Amino acid sequence: MLNFILPIAFLMITIALILNTYRIIIGPTLSDRILALDTLSINAIALIVLASLSLDTVLYFEAALLIALMGFIATVALSKYILRGDIME
Repeated sequence: MLNFILPIAFLMITIALILNTYRIIIGPTLSDRILALDTLSINAIALIVLASLSLDTVLYFEAALLIALMGFIATVALSKYILRGDIME
């Protein structure tokens, strides 16, 4: 059953990544682009976890955790930049 579901999930995540990239490039406002970047990192995490499941290994879960941390930090930093114009006070 997993062999049937994984290619479908890969396809759906890939389509989501393409749409997020479109929103980053064409996004009308800066906040739309930041939200698309955050969603892009979440989709990249999902893609890494799916690859780990299809390869039947747990080595990629640490990479997914690091991408989650970096995505969160980037979202917070960019949001602070929009609000204040400066990241560090």
